[in-house]
Amino acid sequence: MNPLRLSVLNPGGNDREQAFADFAGVPDDRVHAPVNYHAYAACTGGAFFKNASAIPTDQRHVLMLIRRDVKHCLETLRALKAAGKIVAVSLKESGAHQVAELLSDARRIEQFGEICALADAALGSTSDLMPVYRGAGAMRVEFIPTPYPVDDARWDFSAPVAGRRGIFIGTREFDVPSRNHLAALLAARELGGEITVFNADGRAGAKKLSALRIPQIAIVEGRLPYSEYLRIVARHRIVFQLDRSAVPGQVAGDALLCRVPCVGGDGAIERIAFADLCGHGRDAQQLVEIAARLLRDESEYARALENSARIASETLSFRAGAKKLAEFFSALG
Repeated sequence: MNPLRLSVLNPGGNDREQAFADFAGVPDDRVHAPVNYHAYAACTGGAFFKNASAIPTDQRHVLMLIRRDVKHCLETLRALKAAGKIVAVSLKESGAHQVAELLSDARRIEQFGEICALADAALGSTSDLMPVYRGAGAMRVEFIPTPYPVDDARWDFSAPVAGRRGIFIGTREFDVPSRNHLAALLAARELGGEITVFNADGRAGAKKLSALRIPQIAIVEGRLPYSEYLRIVARHRIVFQLDRSAVPGQVAGDALLCRVPCVGGDGAIERIAFADLCGHGRDAQQLVEIAARLLRDESEYARALENSARIASETLSFRAGAKKLAEFFSALG
C-alpha cells in the first residue's frame, strides 16, 4: 500500500497553498509552520490547500476543514465526493467558545449536519468534539490530536535548563472569557519572579496590563515570527495558563517544541503531554502549587521534562501522527 500523503483543504481560507515534501522541514518564518491543522499534512509529507481544484487527481485522501462559511464548505464537500475523494471533515476553529459561536445560527447548524452526514468521517482535534460530530450525523469519528515535530531535531528549540528563568504566560487573548488570560497573570504573581506576557492588543491591552500593577512583568509587544516566539518561550522555566477553552492545545505544543513544562490549560495536547500538570480536573490554586514546585524543585522539574518528552515521542510526534492518520484513512477505503 502506498504511504498516505494527506491533502488538508481549508476551502476559501487565507493561508496559501503549501507542500510538505520534507515533512516538518527547516524552520522558515516565510511560510506557515507545520503546526495545528497544517501538521496533519506535514507529518504525512502531504500538502495544504485552499482551493479544491488544486488537489492532484491522484491524491484521494482529503481532510476538509469546516470554516465559518459553512455553505461554501458543504458545496466543496459535494464536489470532492463527486470527484471520488475520500473525505474526513474537521472544524477549523474547535475551541468550545468557537464551536458555540459557529453553531449559534440555525442555517449553519443545518448545513453542518449535512456535512457530517455526507463526509466519510469526522476527525476531532479534541476529544470534546467527538459527541458533537456523532450527534450531527457523522458515520465515523476519530480523535487524533494535532501532531508536533518533536522527533525532528530541526524543531528542537530547547535552551539549557540552567539558564531558564521565570514564567511565560501562554495565552494572549484578553477578551475571550474562557481563556482566563488576566486571571493567569494575577495567579502567576503569587509565584514571584519575572513574568513574561505578549500584548497583541496595542494600547487597550497595555492599559489592562498596567492596571494589574505587576512590578516584575516583561511585556512583549505585538506578534513575532514563530521561531522568534519559540526562542522567547524556551528561555523560561515554565509556561503557565488557566485556559478553559478545550482547544487543540497549541500553547502546550509550543512548550513541547521548547522542552518547557506547561502548567494549566485543558486543551488536547495539555491533557496528553502534561497530564500531571494540566488544568483538566484541577482548580487554579492546585495549578499554582504545581507551578511553585516546578520553579523550586530540580528533581520535580527533571521528572516533568522526562515525562512530557516520552509521552510526546510516543503519541504526539510526527511519526505517531502519520501512523494514526494512515490507519484512520485506510479504514475508510
